[in-house]
Amino acid sequence: MSPQNPAPDASPSLDAFSTHAVWRSDDESPGDDSLIEEVPVALVYNGIAHAVMMATPIDLEDFALGFSLSEGIAAGSANLYDVEIVRVEEGIELRIELAAADFAALKTRRRQLAGRTGCGLCGVESLAQAARPLPALPFTQALESAALQAALMHLQDAQPLTTATGAAHAAAWLRPDGTLAAVFEDVGRHVALDKLIGWRARVGAEPGAALVTSRSSYEMAHKAASAGIEILAAVSAPTALAVRLATSLNLTLAGFVRPGRANVYTHPERLFSAR
Repeated sequence: MSPQNPAPDASPSLDAFSTHAVWRSDDESPGDDSLIEEVPVALVYNGIAHAVMMATPIDLEDFALGFSLSEGIAAGSANLYDVEIVRVEEGIELRIELAAADFAALKTRRRQLAGRTGCGLCGVESLAQAARPLPALPFTQALESAALQAALMHLQDAQPLTTATGAAHAAAWLRPDGTLAAVFEDVGRHVALDKLIGWRARVGAEPGAALVTSRSSYEMAHKAASAGIEILAAVSAPTALAVRLATSLNLTLAGFVRPGRANVYTHPERLFSAR
């Protein structure tokens, strides 16, 4: 996780990337290149393996909490009693101690998904599971578009893993004044968002919005709404299904957030300049 108001010279975690030889164009001798790490991360609840996601092995406690909440596995952050990170030959296991009632509900789902770079719907057993209903969001948040633009500018200097490798997605929490409270990076866009969701649940929600450096898919919109996030802004496009979901859940969804512009697809009343 990047610190509050992260400094431009922040360095990525050594667990997040490795250096490899590379031959560029017609060079006769190799140089060095930094490559992002992508490892299988198994989420094991009370001794039962539930999911395997491809992820970058940093901020894994927040990922475990965020995934558990956004997937509806844990009813609340207090229902995750412990997370143990265990390195195994095949990758990493997150051994999670889950409240008995939540674990009983999880066992009835009998879902085993294998995520390809953070694929949030891979392996679900039915369309009903994929479309898990959520309550509509309240209208308690508002944001000036100038704050969104300021956060976008700050974000460019707050992604050390992206700077080092060019291969990471980021999910950030921006305050109403445009400063960044936290930034999480991962090879998978869904995993980066889950890390942010876990962090918010751990430290306590504060006013603001989520800003992601990816497209807004159905899964991204669903995860945001499940965490009570009222504004989701992305640097790339949303999908049509994400827009329909955001409309029904009262989620403000912005896309193509670039310097000096943004498209607001749903519930623009939360963004003052879009009224």
